[in-house]
Amino acid sequence: MKTFFAVLAAAVVTCADAPAQTKLDLPAALAEAAANNPELRASRARIEAATGRAVQACLWPNPNLELTAEEVPVNNGGLSRSQTLAGVGQTVPFPGKKALDSKIGAAGVTAAEWEYLGRELEVLREVKTAFWRALAAQKKLATVEELAALARSTAAAVRKRVQHGAAPDQEQLRAEIEEERAAVTLTGAQREQIEAQKSLAPLLGRRPENLGALAGELSEQAQVPALEQSREQMLARHPNVRAVLANRDRAELELRRAKLDPLPDVTLGVAAGRDNDADTTLMAFRVSVPLPIFDRAQGRKREARANADIARYDLTTTELRLARDLAVTDARLRSAAAQVESYRARILPKADGALRLVRSGYYAGKLGLLDLLDTQRTTVEARLAYYDKLLELNVAQAELESLLMKDLQPLQPETNPKNK
Repeated sequence: MKTFFAVLAAAVVTCADAPAQTKLDLPAALAEAAANNPELRASRARIEAATGRAVQACLWPNPNLELTAEEVPVNNGGLSRSQTLAGVGQTVPFPGKKALDSKIGAAGVTAAEWEYLGRELEVLREVKTAFWRALAAQKKLATVEELAALARSTAAAVRKRVQHGAAPDQEQLRAEIEEERAAVTLTGAQREQIEAQKSLAPLLGRRPENLGALAGELSEQAQVPALEQSREQMLARHPNVRAVLANRDRAELELRRAKLDPLPDVTLGVAAGRDNDADTTLMAFRVSVPLPIFDRAQGRKREARANADIARYDLTTTELRLARDLAVTDARLRSAAAQVESYRARILPKADGALRLVRSGYYAGKLGLLDLLDTQRTTVEARLAYYDKLLELNVAQAELESLLMKDLQPLQPETNPKNK
């Protein structure tokens, strides 16, 4: 018994003497991901690309500089006796085309902005999930380390008892087997923690390396909102729904634009020059109109109609998927909360109480070593299971918060789709 307490005291002193290190907590991890996550940076670049397309769509085509020489004598005089003209030509889009191009570009920017916000919610949910997994692995590792320390102290105590003839040899073998099992379990817990931290690192924009110790606690309480009201708010405000709506508006605008494609753009030209042979000044005017004989935008109109249908179906699909995810996540969260409460209020107190009684009975000579080892293992398994349930609760809570847009930053007035 003295050996057991000596091991625990040494562990406490070692932890107290260790140098303080900055630990990563969840708010810091979310802020780091928002700034450095490569997917979010790519999504921000897509907004810039959409803005560039919108600007380009509003521009008219450049005018053409035209130089002509007519009636050039081949054998006598050359250009000095020809009619030379210099002028410009400008293609004028059919009325309404550029206005629709501008609206299509603005709708593309709006869709890119909503898609970015939707991806931001997903990334932050992934960061929360990875953080909770890493933190749970850290908590489980601490529990397994405690088990390993208990197994080592128990084995040492049993060896002393065997040496003094107070216990049979088979008890030493059982204690040493338990010590080896605890060491194997500890190795697995260490590997699990390293893997969980390596899963978190890329989400923060870091290289996949060990992040060190994390700060924070797994929540034991669930925050469950009213489902009906939450569903209505989600379907009205969720970025994925708004992005699909923006894409639907763009598809409808593109269909209207495709119907204008067969209407010709007129090219106007004006030029001035001289007839060198007659020594007179010339003016020329040109109007060019394409004839929609072969290309009447049949394919573009067909594609635009199909894209408009796709956008409408996507809206229905997105709404159904979000509603389903909300219902499933709500059920998972409520179930996990009930299981956590069972462990916290009943299972863990009983396991700890049983371990105290068995330890007292063993060292009083009333119970055998096998009873002590089994009870120690059962208690540790109950604690590990408790952390698994806590992880389920926190992951479900993170998914629910993502669906309900808890981490969604409000759009600035200049980027609000309603102001487009």
